[in-house]
Amino acid sequence: MASTSTYSTIYLQTNAQKLSFPSKPATKTSHTNLSFPCSLQFATKFVCVKSSSTAYNEVVVDEEMDRIRRLQNGSDVRGVALEGEKGRIVDLTPAAVEAIAESFGEWVIDGLEKQQGQLVEKVRVSLGKDPRISGPNLSVAVFSGLGRAGCLVFDMGLATTPACFMSTILPPFSYDASIMMTASHLPYTRNGLKFFTKKGGLSSPEVEDICNRAARKYANRLAKVSTLLNVPPSRVDFMSSYAKHLRDIIKERVNHPLHYETPLQGFQIVVNAGNGSGGFFTWDVLDKLGADTFGSLYLNPDGMFPNHIPNPEDKTAMAVTRAAVLENSADLGIVFDTDVDRSGVVDNKGNPINGDKLIALISAIVLREHPGTTIVTDARTSMALTRFITNRGGHHCLYRVGYRNVIDKGVQLNKEGIETHLMMETSGHGALKENHFLDDGAYMVVKIIIEMVRMKLAGSDEGVGNIIKDLEEPSESIELRMNVISEPRYAKEKAVEAIEMFREYVEEGRLEGWELDSCGDCWVSEGCLVDSNDASAAAVDAHMYRAKVSDEEHGQHGWVHIRQSIHNPNIAVNMQSTAPGRCRTMTRVLLDKFLIASGMDRFLDISQIDKYAKSGNVG
Repeated sequence: MASTSTYSTIYLQTNAQKLSFPSKPATKTSHTNLSFPCSLQFATKFVCVKSSSTAYNEVVVDEEMDRIRRLQNGSDVRGVALEGEKGRIVDLTPAAVEAIAESFGEWVIDGLEKQQGQLVEKVRVSLGKDPRISGPNLSVAVFSGLGRAGCLVFDMGLATTPACFMSTILPPFSYDASIMMTASHLPYTRNGLKFFTKKGGLSSPEVEDICNRAARKYANRLAKVSTLLNVPPSRVDFMSSYAKHLRDIIKERVNHPLHYETPLQGFQIVVNAGNGSGGFFTWDVLDKLGADTFGSLYLNPDGMFPNHIPNPEDKTAMAVTRAAVLENSADLGIVFDTDVDRSGVVDNKGNPINGDKLIALISAIVLREHPGTTIVTDARTSMALTRFITNRGGHHCLYRVGYRNVIDKGVQLNKEGIETHLMMETSGHGALKENHFLDDGAYMVVKIIIEMVRMKLAGSDEGVGNIIKDLEEPSESIELRMNVISEPRYAKEKAVEAIEMFREYVEEGRLEGWELDSCGDCWVSEGCLVDSNDASAAAVDAHMYRAKVSDEEHGQHGWVHIRQSIHNPNIAVNMQSTAPGRCRTMTRVLLDKFLIASGMDRFLDISQIDKYAKSGNVG
């Protein structure tokens, strides 16, 4: 069939900008200039793309649509934005981002019109981003998509994920919605989108709806390019207001008797921003409150992340922060992830506090403020953490892995009249009822800093690590992975099949001493961990089960948690035990009595499981 060719010209209207905070002090350290690719304030011809009007057949259209749908990552969108990752192709293209942004804008407008019962105009949406080098190009695509949907766009520049949500709350900004462009701790080649309205972050089904809309737009556009940015985004400085918001909280709650305006005077606090978006917390929060931040690390935003992964779970990140705390005799060390929705700390003795330890620390603080409250965590937390919480009068609700699942469970419990003030995942995502149920790494650190100052004012020099000195640690803990051997479009289906087969094997007693775990002694809701999926349960974004494991010698000594990854085509297996050598024993049972016996090893790569079962090494 003959085809005709057309040419589409892109016009971009935007203001030049560098990815730095307005209040950042001058620095001699140079870093990548992450300005927009166009530096003129008015319409500028940018790119010329040839496209064909040849009709798509059904197979091509289905593949085009699947390409967009596969970008959904639970409640986020994530993909490969730059070449350089072995075995991965670029799929988060400007065209894909534009379609998704347009669909989000339409989704926001539809929701507001349904809520208000009338047509709405001048819907305002903000965009923030971390310093990834793909950010400027993809930002233009977001502006274009939101403009196509009829939204007014406000460019926050370099920002944090929590700040994007707070831009919908704090006056005079109070936007109708917000998007954060980030891929958290993933490599520089990746990028993604997180979505917010005034109600909070979107759920997985909501993001699925947006991606379905975007898939249809993308597949039906012969020319995968923007045509015109009719209205340029307005540049706004929200981060200064957000930082002031955090400073005010510290000042008001410490209420220092001698120096109210500088309650951190006399404290040395080291911040490791990992070259992400967290540097603002040093110069715009801590410095202005009187803290000494000498020794802080990697504050300059650098989208190549040259020093280490910006991740409070990363061993290198915690190790260099620990070294800085000890070298400078600091009172506290802080580690942020790239977009600052997670954090970890190091106490004054150099002890890293993340994972279960961080949950325990925040739990202890919250339980003093709200005795008897329920605390929701994901199902990978230890039995010792449950004892730590219950010994302090709290209730521990174990729930599904995934920070959005954990937070949504807390929201649900509060609606049902069950007071739940803290929801926290072992990854460091933590949300508080007092802070709009927002997972904000900076706010969690604010809570810890306030407690640190209060302890000092009460005459204690022990440091915050003393609060969790009685938290026991498991004897063993391991995470193993099994890749799904399948085409990408069938990987999820195969993973679900394997996980459901695991449930059947446990329920039928084929794995001796293994029993599906529910909430144990938690009185909140029977069966949270076995996906009872009753009317009040959240939609299942990834299948998972936890089995508690017992034997004659040790009684109940551990658990096995198996779950479908929402990030990659694999299955994660987490284990913990209070008895030495039992993780390896549980792995052998999983391998011989389930994976091989059921035939699941035909489409699962069990090499890591096999190696650990035989040698005790992950490799």
